[in-house]
Amino acid sequence: MARKGRDISGWLVVDKPAGPTSTAVVNKVRWAFGAKKAGHAGTLDPEATGVLAVALGEATKTVPYITDALKAYTFTIRLGQATNTDDAEGEVIATSDARPSDEQIKDALAPFIGDIMQIPPKFSAVKIDGQRAYKLARDGEDVDIAARPLWVEELLLVDRPDADHVTLEMTCGKGGYVRSIARDLGAALGCHGHVTRLRRIWSGPFDAADGITMDQVEELAKSPELDTFLRPLEEGLADLPELKCTPEGAARLRNGNPGMVLASDVEYGDEAWASHDGRAVAVGVYKAGELHPSRVFNQQG
Repeated sequence: MARKGRDISGWLVVDKPAGPTSTAVVNKVRWAFGAKKAGHAGTLDPEATGVLAVALGEATKTVPYITDALKAYTFTIRLGQATNTDDAEGEVIATSDARPSDEQIKDALAPFIGDIMQIPPKFSAVKIDGQRAYKLARDGEDVDIAARPLWVEELLLVDRPDADHVTLEMTCGKGGYVRSIARDLGAALGCHGHVTRLRRIWSGPFDAADGITMDQVEELAKSPELDTFLRPLEEGLADLPELKCTPEGAARLRNGNPGMVLASDVEYGDEAWASHDGRAVAVGVYKAGELHPSRVFNQQG
C-alpha cells in the first residue's frame, strides 16, 4: 500500500531542543509537512541540542552524504565524576578530588586528535549480537563494545567556567561519541569526567544558526510558510562534484541507465552527481563521459 502524504523533497535544518529523541523530531517534521517520507542524518541524544538535519522525500537518498560529512560540537565536561552513561543522566560511579589545570587539559587533548580508536558508551545505540547496547546495559548485562576508528579534525579548549567544568569544541567525522571523549579525557587526566551539555553547531553544509525551532515547526505546521524553510535536496550533495547533463542524458539517468554528462575535471571512477536545469538527477560513478547511477532522484514539481 502506498504511503499517504505529499511528494515534497528537501532538507529542513532543525535546531533541536533538549528533551525529544531524534526520531520524535523527524516524526513531528513529517507530520508538519504532511510528507510521505522523512529521515535524519546523524542521531542526537535526547538531552543534546543543535543541528538535526531532517530529509524529506527524495532528499532521504542523500542522507549518507550528510552522515559521512564532518560535524562540529561544543560540549561541557563535569570533571571529578564518572557516570555509567558518560553524561549527566546516569549514576555517578566514581569520583576524584583532582582538578587539572588549563595547561594540563590542553596537553591531554593531543592524543584525541587525528585518527583515533574510540569505544562507544555502554548506553548507546551500537548493536551487540543484534541488540542495542543501551538495552543490554539497562538489563544489567556487562556490555563489552569493541573500539572503532574515528577521525577528529580539531579538539579545542574554549572555556573554563570553574574548576569543575571545561568546555571544548570538536570537529570530527562519522560515528563520533562526545560522551566517550569526555569519559576518556577524564581518565587520561586522572580525574574522571562526563558530559553535562552538548550542542551540535554544524553538520556538513548545515548550521545551527540557520535552523528552525520545534516551536516554529508546530506553529507553522501544514502552512505554506513552513515550506519556505525547506532547503534544496542538492544541498545534501555539497561534498560531491556536480556534473551537468544534457536532456537526453537526464532522461537516461532517470531510468537508471548511464547518461552522458558534460566534460569536467572529475576523474574516472569518482563519485559525482548529475544535474539538469539546476536540479539533481542522479548520483553515481563517472566513467568516460558518462555517469553510471547508483541513486536516481524523482523530484516532483
